Amino acid sequence: MFLTMTFQWFLVFSVSIAVAATDDDLIPSTLDGPFEPVTVPYDVSLRGNAVDLPDTDPRVRRCVEGFEPEQISVSLSVNYDSVWISWITGEFQIGNNIKPLNPNTVASVVRYGRSRVPLTDEASGYSLVYNQLYPFEGLQNYTSGIIHHVRLTGLKPSTLYYYRCGDPSISAMSDIYHFRTMPVSGPRSYPNRIAVVGDLGLTYNTTDTIHNLKSNKPDLVLLVGDVSYANLYRTNGTGSDCYDCSFPETPIHETYQPRWDYWGRFMQSLISRTPIMVIEGNHEIEEQAGKQSFVAYSSRFAFPSEESKSSSPFYYSFNAGGIHFIMLGAYVDYSKSAKQYKWLERDLANVDRSMTPWLVAAWHPPWYNTYTAHYKEAECMRLEMEELLYSYGVDIVFNGHVHAYERSNRVYNYTLDPCGPVHITVGDGGNREKMAIEHADEAANCPEPSSTHDEDMGGFCATNFTSGPAAGKFCWDQQPDYSAFRESSFGHGILEVKNETWALWTWYRNQDSSGKVGDQVYIVRQPELCLGSIKLPKSSLADS
Repeated sequence: MFLTMTFQWFLVFSVSIAVAATDDDLIPSTLDGPFEPVTVPYDVSLRGNAVDLPDTDPRVRRCVEGFEPEQISVSLSVNYDSVWISWITGEFQIGNNIKPLNPNTVASVVRYGRSRVPLTDEASGYSLVYNQLYPFEGLQNYTSGIIHHVRLTGLKPSTLYYYRCGDPSISAMSDIYHFRTMPVSGPRSYPNRIAVVGDLGLTYNTTDTIHNLKSNKPDLVLLVGDVSYANLYRTNGTGSDCYDCSFPETPIHETYQPRWDYWGRFMQSLISRTPIMVIEGNHEIEEQAGKQSFVAYSSRFAFPSEESKSSSPFYYSFNAGGIHFIMLGAYVDYSKSAKQYKWLERDLANVDRSMTPWLVAAWHPPWYNTYTAHYKEAECMRLEMEELLYSYGVDIVFNGHVHAYERSNRVYNYTLDPCGPVHITVGDGGNREKMAIEHADEAANCPEPSSTHDEDMGGFCATNFTSGPAAGKFCWDQQPDYSAFRESSFGHGILEVKNETWALWTWYRNQDSSGKVGDQVYIVRQPELCLGSIKLPKSSLADS
């Protein structure tokens, strides 16, 4: 037994050394950390073209007829053997006299197989229509096209499948598309590249981000909230970089729902072939009549909620080879007594680290953020959930919300910790709101504590630091030691997991030529150091 275990650890160590030796020797790893904080100065010429694509742009125009499918996308279920295919048929309506389409009039069918011809398998699903309604004079209402979701099951791992979707009974089928399933879970089985992006919107900056992202040929796309930014518009189609600044007197925060349709059309060329997994951000709240919210988000995307036993589109989990992803909701109850927290406890307890060694979490607002924008805004969520995630050895956390890039050292409770996760903020996808450029640790930039409260996230928890160099202060006087690298530029990231202990993280800036990187580091797991004995928080599974 001892010889067997020694040989296994020797193999892991040998593979780790091989990864480090065969790649560029200049790429640092977290074993070299913690790193001295680095801030790349902001280049004022790089804000880019932060202007939304107009509805006349051919990339967002409807180019199908009748009930032919459009806005086609693929998303994952919990494991490699199942995916969701989603699409929309029929035209949306916006105005004062809308009449919702009947979803029962068009079937939800996917024909698929491992050869283009014939497509030997068939699956059926369900359809729905959603409305965005405003009970105020002068505001226009919206009703969507028919949204279809079909789950394919019994798929083989790492296999290319072809498919068509639509309703064959009325000759309304799509062209043939294809996707590749995820690898089987295992310690040496991973997707080649996973793209991570946040706060996309639909600007000319966004088009640069997606163009660059496509060139990296990802196997999976992770979108960490803030999708279409439809809520930067009034229902008459008038938009602004700052809704509250431009439209302070509106009786409700309006949205212009056609921006969702434009976004779906633009993204189809990518996400009809590459699975996308989305978690909600604050721009998806979109309150309407009856205090309903998140209706577009919940309707347009398929989530593995039931499969991961969460029964909620706001938090769920899935596997991609040897990675277990946990997607959490920052804008629904996350307290220790809430359903989300109880689900998270169960999900973490069921993770088999021998099959999915990597544990990656994602949600929208960052806990470790040194920009003035959204500084300590998610502190209540951190206080409720950080200990649980740390106890189970989460390796990486991805966030958006802050319109800039930042990578942390390994950190837990604001303290450098070799067993804490690396937190990465990628809220720099390209939306039309201003880029975050001010840092809370710079002179006169530290916000007033009361200004950091976000009512959509619950209570107010931001307080002064109680220990370390900033003890007794609300902000540091210099870039905090837990912040390893930060830069205000648009871009996206690529995660390449090499084996059960080494993963390469690369951040690409939109302004750079192909192949040039903005930030790059190997993230190295040390299970022998950090997972020797799990110490669970006082809130235990027995209480759930």
